[in-house]
Amino acid sequence: MEGTLSKSRGLLPWQQLRWLIRGKGAERMQALWAYAFLSLSVLGLFIFTILPIIAAFGLSFVDWTLLSPPKWAGTSNFQRLLDDGYFWNALKNTFYYVAGVMPGIAISLFLAMLLNQKLRFTTTYRVFYYLPTITMWVAIALVWKWLYSPQYGLVNWALGLIGIKGPAWLSDPSWAMPAQIFTSWWKGAGYNMLILLAGLQGIPEIYYEAASIDGANWWQKFRHVTLPLLTPTIYFVVVMTFIGSFGVFSQIYIMTEGGPGQATTTLIYYLFQNAFKYFDVGYANVLAIAFFIIVFVFTQVQTKLQKRWVHYT
Repeated sequence: MEGTLSKSRGLLPWQQLRWLIRGKGAERMQALWAYAFLSLSVLGLFIFTILPIIAAFGLSFVDWTLLSPPKWAGTSNFQRLLDDGYFWNALKNTFYYVAGVMPGIAISLFLAMLLNQKLRFTTTYRVFYYLPTITMWVAIALVWKWLYSPQYGLVNWALGLIGIKGPAWLSDPSWAMPAQIFTSWWKGAGYNMLILLAGLQGIPEIYYEAASIDGANWWQKFRHVTLPLLTPTIYFVVVMTFIGSFGVFSQIYIMTEGGPGQATTTLIYYLFQNAFKYFDVGYANVLAIAFFIIVFVFTQVQTKLQKRWVHYT
């Protein structure tokens, strides 16, 4: 590609376009083929990503119930968002869920370090821990809904064996969200474990050998060698876990339907209710914009902060 676009380098965009249309030679043909293949991805990006974002922003200024023509509403939907107590409750629940899911990264790191050992059946264990990741949320949510049952669930049965009376997990406002968080730990541990395991295996063994020569114990090796060199992988896992957990929906819909008493209503579930239950499309798009802004701000903040704690070799 370096030689392919050498003639067009330094040209303005319209000059490059004219060169592609009127130019001659092998370099022009190579450039046309390159742009032809790239156009498929660009077209898909525009149709399925950029265009819906533009449409969501435009629909946020109208009142539309899908059953009647859209009516211009100005900024009333945005004002409604600021005054909507259900929105703030959903946002609080979402951050509660995210704050509970993030410590699960430590569990994944612990599993990754265990499975990074050169022991027998390590590959089998890796497959075993990764299986929940490739299982659909619908199946997992239905199974865990049964496990959390206060009458015949295995969770309360196991607690009863040690003399603890388990609560009505999914029917108790105090325990419904912790139950959702624990289920997410169980499902997501394998995915993050695999990524962290790849990061661990990418650390050169020579660093550990040098630390051993200096008399470092296992904790000192972990603190001064493993963690610093693993920070790029941890940064990726943190960002992706936040984005994934902030958009939680399937398990909420199946296990609790936002209840009891709005205790597990998250931002995406509240968006779903407005769009497909109340058919308030304009307000649902405002919620989507709020979701986008929060995720975008978090990602930008993490990008700025990574310079302080992420170490690239």
